[in-house]
Amino acid sequence: MNSTPAIHPLPRVIEIASLADFDRHAATALALTDKRLAASMHGWHVQSVNLRARGAVLEKLRSAGSVFMGCEIEGKIERRLRGGGALVFPEIPGLPFDPYRGELYSGQELYAGLDAGSYESVPDARIYAWASHRLGAGAHDALNAALSTTLHDHAIGARLDSQIRDGALSHAPLVGVMGGHAQLRGSAGYEQAARLGQSLSEAGFIVATGGGPGSMEAANLGAYLGSAGPDTLDAALDILAREPGFTLSVTRWARAAAAVLERWPAGLPTLGIPTWFYGHEPPNMLATHIAKYFANATREAVLLEKSSGGIVFLPGAAGTVQEVFQDACENYYGAAESISPMVLVGIEYWTKTLPAYPLLAELARGRAMEEKIFLVDDPAEAVRILVDLNDGSLSGVRGLA
Repeated sequence: MNSTPAIHPLPRVIEIASLADFDRHAATALALTDKRLAASMHGWHVQSVNLRARGAVLEKLRSAGSVFMGCEIEGKIERRLRGGGALVFPEIPGLPFDPYRGELYSGQELYAGLDAGSYESVPDARIYAWASHRLGAGAHDALNAALSTTLHDHAIGARLDSQIRDGALSHAPLVGVMGGHAQLRGSAGYEQAARLGQSLSEAGFIVATGGGPGSMEAANLGAYLGSAGPDTLDAALDILAREPGFTLSVTRWARAAAAVLERWPAGLPTLGIPTWFYGHEPPNMLATHIAKYFANATREAVLLEKSSGGIVFLPGAAGTVQEVFQDACENYYGAAESISPMVLVGIEYWTKTLPAYPLLAELARGRAMEEKIFLVDDPAEAVRILVDLNDGSLSGVRGLA
């Protein structure tokens, strides 16, 4: 089983995450006349599906080569599946999350109960508390922790693949927006990131971020309100500015975002990819689709890989600089047709404050990536560059199965 399907999906695997999917594939398998393929579940990965009412169907299907993760199955049927060669993953006790989940997260799910309690009581905080000491000598077994987090991240990767391939994130190229988590609401930098996100969304892109606070939240906000116009974005920025940062109170910070979502409940799709590795940085609620990972290395790789339309790098610190050169490494060694555009915003910042651009430009000299690296001051220029480059030829060169 591939632990990071969002990066390199395995061939000939059928991902089944709903009862409707199971019924459709079962009907097809039972209708086949080829003896090698008829009634076979080989290659099926069935995840988080209640199959208690499908015992009769399962008895007709050959189970060799199939995988069942987090499914509800009658005892005798489960024994039959195992006997026939299926791999059936059991429930792992004591977890504050579902390692076999069949969907991406939403902000409402991660922050469930915030209206009546504090952030410390919501699912996101409980999972972080578990993750922060899961390998210690306390109640969490190290083997179970390693297994459950790997299974969880695999499930998230599979669902993200599905959404990008033919779901809510499939209609346009993803453009990544990278920037600092410490950018406060109400600041000029936060507003700049929000207007960039809105402009990218208006231009037809789907905005993807690291899913955290600061510039990431701002870009998700702008993208979410991509069809609402600048006046609506101004009003949302005013609401959020009442709670500038999360360090004093994550509860109040998150409730301000919840107020924005309550006032404007229908926004455009936008993606956040945060991690519990940096659990002290809470995820922002303004991404409509949240692929939250335990493994930060996987999360970073997936975020860069999925940004098929290019990446805009706003001013940031160590994490943003790491992302610049991680993306540069992929472009440096990649084939010419797989290179994703890189646009750094802030000439003074990227040439003097943190002079990453001169090194990046020198690294790119004479390589195919040289023509896909840009340094601008105006975020609107970054949008124009990506619109010009994404003429239909870039969508999907990275990350799409």
